Amino acid sequence: MFSYIISLGASVMMPIIFTILGLALRIKPGKALLSGLYVGVGFVGLSVVTGLLTSALGPALEKVVHIYGWKLGIFDMGWPAAASVAYNTAVGAFIIPVCLAVNVLMLLTRTTRTVNIDLWNYWHYAFVGAIVYFATDSLVLGFDAAIFCYIVTLIMADRTADRFQQFYEGMEGISIPQPFCQGFVPFAYIINKVLDCIPGFDRLDIDAEGMKRRFGILGEPLFLGVIVGCGIGLMARYEVKDVLALGVKMGAVMELIPRITRLFIDGLIPISEATKQMIARRFGDRVKLHIGMSPALVIGHSTTLVVSLLLIPTILLLAVVLPGNEFLPLASLAGMFYLFPVVLPITRGNVVKTFIVGLVALIAGLYFVTNIADAFTMAANSVATMHPEDASVRIPQGFTAGAALDFASSLLCWVFYHLLASLRTAGIFISIAVAAVLMYWNRTKNMKE
Repeated sequence: MFSYIISLGASVMMPIIFTILGLALRIKPGKALLSGLYVGVGFVGLSVVTGLLTSALGPALEKVVHIYGWKLGIFDMGWPAAASVAYNTAVGAFIIPVCLAVNVLMLLTRTTRTVNIDLWNYWHYAFVGAIVYFATDSLVLGFDAAIFCYIVTLIMADRTADRFQQFYEGMEGISIPQPFCQGFVPFAYIINKVLDCIPGFDRLDIDAEGMKRRFGILGEPLFLGVIVGCGIGLMARYEVKDVLALGVKMGAVMELIPRITRLFIDGLIPISEATKQMIARRFGDRVKLHIGMSPALVIGHSTTLVVSLLLIPTILLLAVVLPGNEFLPLASLAGMFYLFPVVLPITRGNVVKTFIVGLVALIAGLYFVTNIADAFTMAANSVATMHPEDASVRIPQGFTAGAALDFASSLLCWVFYHLLASLRTAGIFISIAVAAVLMYWNRTKNMKE
């Protein structure tokens, strides 16, 4: 049943969830359905735009790689392969009901405030569980990895919710319980603190709007998209018309994403308002809950667009020269925008700080991906054997392994993989201790507030 629900995709599954949620919150049926459809249309729009980015940028980057002789041993399969690996395993088959049960238990014990309805992104938890399962041949260890990752992510979603809601407009009552995004929060906190200690660094406090004021058209994400697109086209030795076409397409992606993400907000507002009214009616001011949603809601922020655009060629070049790295990101680069939704509230939208955080996190992420590529490959080969029609999990000849930035480059994935796959029984006890401490800490703060 859950396999069928997941097969519908986010663009169909989320409108159904939102409509049911709206009806449960006593929103009029027509308004509830409209809210759900806005969210569904938003996912369709994002899929179209990221598809444009992939189809335009992918061949150009592949040609650049071919021209300059860049080839590393681990093939970039992109997030569709990671999601397929996640859901086509024994862990993935039960991940939704298991995680929903954990969420309900944590709500009842007040160890979280987040009601995680972002069912589509549950594949992240299934993914870390799947690669642990294939690395250890233990279903228990696989489920432990998925569940502990889920618990920590919910707590991190709680702790980042206030900043998130204050930074982004129209996000009251929303948190982001997605482990890929939350995995970059430790980098953001540490690097932001370090940069604040550097004398004079505060003069570089430039947000995306400040860039527009200071640099005029040069600070516009649309124009930056055109410039970077043309630059990549020139590196690929395209003809002039193809260089210009690639530039315009990249500019279109930068301009369309924020317009599309507005649809999510239009669908979210009625649900958010009804939730707050229901909680106020039932509990007064004693309870404050967050609705756990996809980071897709806010990837249209101008700082996210500018930094993602600048990081795409930067991390591609660094991947080739970094010693010990075997992973060349290509297909995964379209998901760069999802790195920053909970980083921006920490850096306060500062373009320079956000770029440095993203750069350090992605460099570390390349090594994380390289480190766990063997487990990813075992899982992908198993799924390819069971589902030969699924082309996304097939690793091309000439490559020793396969992997993807999302979710394998996240600190949470790497930590829980090694806790359960490397330490095994000891890792279970460590994970239980860490989860118990974090749950107690979060409950204490929740009760005080």
